[in-house]
Amino acid sequence: MEFTQLLNRRQQRWTRFGCLVSILLVVFSVIYLLVGEVFISPFQALSPLQEQLILQLRLPRLLAAIAVGASLAVSGAVLQVLLGNVLAEPGVLGISGGASVMMVLVMFFMPAFATPIGFMIAAVVGALAFTLLLVSIAKAMRLTTTKLLLVGVALGILSGAVVTWAFYFSDDLSLRQLMYWLMGSIGAASWYHHTLTLILLPVVLWLCLKGRVLDKLMMGEQHAKQLGVDINEVRWKLIGAVSLLVGGAVALGGVIGFVGLVVPHLLRLALGSENRFLIPLSAIAGAGLVVFADLVARTALDSAELPLGVVTTSIGAPIFIWMLVRNHDSR
Repeated sequence: MEFTQLLNRRQQRWTRFGCLVSILLVVFSVIYLLVGEVFISPFQALSPLQEQLILQLRLPRLLAAIAVGASLAVSGAVLQVLLGNVLAEPGVLGISGGASVMMVLVMFFMPAFATPIGFMIAAVVGALAFTLLLVSIAKAMRLTTTKLLLVGVALGILSGAVVTWAFYFSDDLSLRQLMYWLMGSIGAASWYHHTLTLILLPVVLWLCLKGRVLDKLMMGEQHAKQLGVDINEVRWKLIGAVSLLVGGAVALGGVIGFVGLVVPHLLRLALGSENRFLIPLSAIAGAGLVVFADLVARTALDSAELPLGVVTTSIGAPIFIWMLVRNHDSR
């Protein structure tokens, strides 16, 4: 009886927090549509200019922020289970860098495919290659948290070196495009780019429904097998889904770091590790974080716009350092 009551209280806590985060996402979204270089009052009828401003500029960008935030947060949560490492995250582990490298290669050597869908395919291939490499190394060598992070940092440095060479040989137009991807920005998002969103959101929803399977994986492979989980099939499906989300997020908004690390890890610290609740809540909280960060990026300066990736890194890096220190002290 007491155990049942405890489970009910934990579920109620997840539900209350989910409602709170959903309300914050709605509030941030409304503010996002109203605030900017031109303020739009919610108490007045929209002029044709204001209507165009919302429908053609702010709304596509808002939806891009939601898609990117949800994709990165869910990817981070799944990677943390897949690698058995609470510090796993696409940006820190170099997966986002792998996606950006493939996009650079397409930009320079296959310009005919330099379209949103072409970039999406290239980014997914790069993310998949780096994810497979990380999972293979982690499983084969049974890496500790520190060593896995070092491998991820090394892969990130490798991808950075490739992009630096691209900078060296690029012309002015390519250079501006590269800067866009590296610094992270959804400023150029349009309705045309949301063909990517139509691919990303079903994958996010599918992963949200895999929470119980992820809970079984957290018990260890042997226990998961005894509970009827086909480890190899599930692992490949999860790797494919994560690669698709990371690749799509990079293709849509460039390299945006720390969202996949900060959101699921803080939710685990605050509420627990039940993935059937954690994954959906990570999607909502990740979307809210990126919407808030892009709102700051748009409005912090009067005459310019901050890169979104810089804002998320400024928020996430101090939290990441705290998490490393906390993880070290708990040993």
